[in-house]
Amino acid sequence: MKYNFVAIEGNIGAGKTTLSTMLAEYFNARLVLEQFADNPFLPEFYKQPEKVAFPLELSFLADRYAQLKSDLVNLNLFSNITIADYFIFKSKIFASNNLKEDELFLYHRLFDIIAASLPKPDLLIYLYLDVEQLQKNILKRGRSYETEISSDYLEQIQSRYLSFLKTLPDQKILLIDMQGVDFVTDQSKFQQIVSLLNQSYPSGITPIALL
Repeated sequence: MKYNFVAIEGNIGAGKTTLSTMLAEYFNARLVLEQFADNPFLPEFYKQPEKVAFPLELSFLADRYAQLKSDLVNLNLFSNITIADYFIFKSKIFASNNLKEDELFLYHRLFDIIAASLPKPDLLIYLYLDVEQLQKNILKRGRSYETEISSDYLEQIQSRYLSFLKTLPDQKILLIDMQGVDFVTDQSKFQQIVSLLNQSYPSGITPIALL
């Protein structure tokens, strides 16, 4: 594998954790998974977003920073490869969508201080699925608090992700079209993804359609 640090991103329900786990096992890599299940603000956010958005986003930022700082400070200490199912910039995307203007100003100041001290991925992968498929995936995994997520919210997050990726000209980014792709049961699809991690890419966005 050509990359020491790979981060996999995507909208809610895109399959980030599943793919990260499978790739880490395949490459015998260190796996970094986002810890969000215990966030006390998350269930309430999908019911009343305006009430808890600011403490939710601050708590996510703090938790993500603490985890990534701990896990990524010495990337080569125990393993030559690290695969994460998120990276810190997702905090900025969700905050931009969920916070009021005055809250966002303060949030961005904090984010810029925090993000500067973290290493960037050698390769960033974005898993693209349309909103209809995302909703099917969310329903399938059965997290009760996610039943409140609307299609409009997923559309907003998707749009912000895709716009933000364009602002990273120095980052190597694979934008993989995952529509109709079942990499869990179809080993040929998974092997295609594996092969992508053994290739070189230019900086910027490289769109990928699996065969």
